[in-house]
Amino acid sequence: MAADIRTGSGPRDRFRAQLRQEVKTAALRQLAEGGPEALSLNAIAKQLGMTGPALYRYFANRDSLLTELVVDAYGDLASALSRAAGAGSADPITRLAELVRAYRAWALAEPHRYRLLFRAPLQGYDAQSTNLVEASQPAMAVLLDAVGTLAGPDTRTPEGPAARFTRWRERHGFEDTSEAVAARSTMLWAHLHGIVALEIEGNFTSMGIDPSFLYEAEVTDFARSL
Repeated sequence: MAADIRTGSGPRDRFRAQLRQEVKTAALRQLAEGGPEALSLNAIAKQLGMTGPALYRYFANRDSLLTELVVDAYGDLASALSRAAGAGSADPITRLAELVRAYRAWALAEPHRYRLLFRAPLQGYDAQSTNLVEASQPAMAVLLDAVGTLAGPDTRTPEGPAARFTRWRERHGFEDTSEAVAARSTMLWAHLHGIVALEIEGNFTSMGIDPSFLYEAEVTDFARSL
C-alpha cells in the first residue's frame, strides 16, 4: 500500500489515468467530427456516463483539456519524426527525405490533430503559452539535427535578420545549433507546412494531382541550396 501511494500506481491513480485517457479519446473524436468548436466537456461527461461537475475534477475547463490534447499531439509527432530519423539511411539527404515523409504521413493520418498544432484553435486560447512552446521543441529538435547533419558547419545563413534566430535559439535551448541551421530549418518547415496544409484540406485533390512529388522536390531543392 505504501508503495502505491509513493509511486502513484494505486487503483485510484490507475482509474484516474484511465478516465482521463477516455476523456481525451472522446475529445479527439469531437475534434475529428467538428473541430475545436465542437469540444464540449458536458457532452463528453454525458457520453461517459458522468455528470459535468464530476468531469471537471479531472479537467478544470475546456482550455485545460485542449492544452493536453495539443501537448499529446506534439509528443506523438516528435515520436514519429524520431523513429523516421533513427531508422533512416546514414545518407543525410535520404534521412531528411524520410523525415519529410514521416511528417506528411502523420499529418495525413491525424489531420484534426495537425490542425490543432498549427492553427489558433479557439478565440481567446493562448496557443503560445510556455508549456505549449516547450512541447513543440522535441519535434523541432529532430529537424534541426537532420538539417545540421546535411548542411554541415560551413553552411551560410540565408539573407535576413540572423539575430532573430540567435534569440530564438537562446530562448528554446538550441544554443548548439547555428543561426544558419536554425534559419534554414525554419524555412524548410514553413515550405512543408504549406504543402501539408493544402493537402489535408483537399486542395490537391480538387486539382487532380498527387502532391508526393512536391515533398520530394522540397528535399532536392533544399539540398541544392546549401
